[in-house]
Amino acid sequence: MTFSLDQFRLDGKVAVVTGAGGRGNSIGRAYAMGLAQAGATVVVADLNGEGAQAVAAEITERGGRALGLQVDVADEGSALAMGAAAKDAFGGVDILINNAALMVDISYDNCETVSLDAWNRALAVNLTGALLCARAVIPSMRARGGGRIVNQTSGGAFPATGLYGISKLALVGLTTSLAKQLGKDGITCNAIAPGNVMSDAGKMLVPDDSPFIRFLDMTCALRARGEPDELVGTALLLCSEAGRWITGQTIHVDGGWVLRP
Repeated sequence: MTFSLDQFRLDGKVAVVTGAGGRGNSIGRAYAMGLAQAGATVVVADLNGEGAQAVAAEITERGGRALGLQVDVADEGSALAMGAAAKDAFGGVDILINNAALMVDISYDNCETVSLDAWNRALAVNLTGALLCARAVIPSMRARGGGRIVNQTSGGAFPATGLYGISKLALVGLTTSLAKQLGKDGITCNAIAPGNVMSDAGKMLVPDDSPFIRFLDMTCALRARGEPDELVGTALLLCSEAGRWITGQTIHVDGGWVLRP
């Protein structure tokens, strides 16, 4: 096959992006808009149903096709309903980006002191939620001849130093497991590990005057902070034919914060 830029196009594909309708300037919204620009029909899923519908409306106003759904990724019934709604509306699912996660609202207590309720809730959303959403769409992907799953992990998992990082490092394990188990079905599974992103949620957690920003300024090979849109190119690679031979990988998009061989 001769390479063509058309391999990055997603015309005729149906994509689900979770956590894409929450806080305004979000990574999920950037993914949804980017996939739509590449030609995909996008199911915008979020616990904030109004936000999901607003992002879906923005896509349709720009000439795309989209559906906004209220979804609790940590609830199996809700995840299955999301998969069914996507199939009913658009015939099936080809792409899943598991972006929904607790970050601002997660406990940052030490492992010794964090409550079990907080621990279980974080893993339910950040890890089990990705599994439930994958299970909800894998049968559709198989029926359509293959698919793409992209899990949103974090530079904060390398190394994990608290509950958030632990949940995101566990998601890397789910990524490699799904990649191995689904490869023969033509389904790839990869992860994106963002660095410090200037989304609304990111700025709430790490404001401009945070000492952590000064640390990143000294650490990163390029620059400490990026915009949500700067993650979209990697997502398009992993979701498209251009990335068909990539699976089980975690790609760091972080300005050279986490440097790995």
